[in-house]
Amino acid sequence: MRRVVVTGLGALTPIGDNIKDYWTGLLAGANGVSRVEKFDPSEYYSQIAAQLKNFNPGKRLDPKEIRKQDDYAVYALYAAAEAMEDSGLLNAEIDKTRVGVIVASGIGGIGTLEREEAVLLEKGPGRVSPYLVPTMIPDMAAGLIAMKYGFMGPNFCVVSACASSAHAIGVAFRAIQYGEADVMVAGGSEAPITPLSLAGFSSMRALSSRNNEPERASRPFDAERDGFVMGEGAGIVVLEELEHAKKRGAKIYAELAGYAATADAHHITAPHPEGLGAFLVMKRALEDARVNLDEVDYVNAHGTSTPLNDKAETEAIKKLFGDRAYKLAVSSTKSMIGHLLGASGVAEFIATVLSVKEQVVHPTRNYEHPDPDCDLDYVPEGAREMTVRAAISNSFGFGGHNACLVVKRFDG
Repeated sequence: MRRVVVTGLGALTPIGDNIKDYWTGLLAGANGVSRVEKFDPSEYYSQIAAQLKNFNPGKRLDPKEIRKQDDYAVYALYAAAEAMEDSGLLNAEIDKTRVGVIVASGIGGIGTLEREEAVLLEKGPGRVSPYLVPTMIPDMAAGLIAMKYGFMGPNFCVVSACASSAHAIGVAFRAIQYGEADVMVAGGSEAPITPLSLAGFSSMRALSSRNNEPERASRPFDAERDGFVMGEGAGIVVLEELEHAKKRGAKIYAELAGYAATADAHHITAPHPEGLGAFLVMKRALEDARVNLDEVDYVNAHGTSTPLNDKAETEAIKKLFGDRAYKLAVSSTKSMIGHLLGASGVAEFIATVLSVKEQVVHPTRNYEHPDPDCDLDYVPEGAREMTVRAAISNSFGFGGHNACLVVKRFDG
């Protein structure tokens, strides 16, 4: 198999609209959660979300790229612009027919769908925008990125709920391993903070209702967790075949060494109570990477802040690692940026890559009340400098979809 390395990163999150600010915010335990500002949430069960702050797409994008596109596509283009610049590909001589793009989204252009549905009901079918379908469909972000940069390799979208962008990275990884491409631009984007979306998740009682303390609402593994906090944003990474990257003198962050996907085959929203699917996906990803259990130092957990998920993931980690589970650092990125749904996997993968590169792991914010069912080391005290030889990034989605990515330190 051909080896795959990470050579470019781009992020747009509730705690930073670029990689530097995002990473600095994670290490500082920043808070990205506040009361919903996009519309009046007063009648909602959950009135909070992790929103982008003062987002100005014009900092990286031409106005023509922004016009008529759904927010999720704009977010993806914005993160891709940073990742492309960071990778150095823009000035490199590469075969663009061997560069692909796989960008995921859990619910795509739901904001566009809601607006055009209102037009249909108020003004009739003749007034619905002809751009509705190409703007709404979740594969358009990948298409737009390919069009912008002229990349003609594998191009499509992965949709697997909250595991979407982790699966996108995994599929992109395989494309390079199997020789279908030399470079893959992969990740995910989500713009779900809309009236209908918030109403749907609120009706499920999946969201936190800690409306009076939004900054303390996302609390993965804490005994008082009561649901996740919905977030918005995007992340894009550039994956590259090792020799291709070395030949052009690319900066290498880390090696993506393994990937696996499994299903819980249990319930449409609840995880397997014993974490069986999560256990299998971590086990198989490490086998794929040829990484031993005692080489893993860090787990970037799915860590949603929901009662069932956090318990099941903890059980899965203990089932796989045994006594070593208590020697691992385990932290949740969602404690700061909320749950970016289809974009959560890539946001967390980026955090994992930087942890391996910089040899430091970020904390789990708001871990204040120990839960006997969640008894691992969740790094509550703040950023921790430590040896990180290998790390895993977990992503699990409604429908029982599981993905795990294994990142190794690249030593040249």
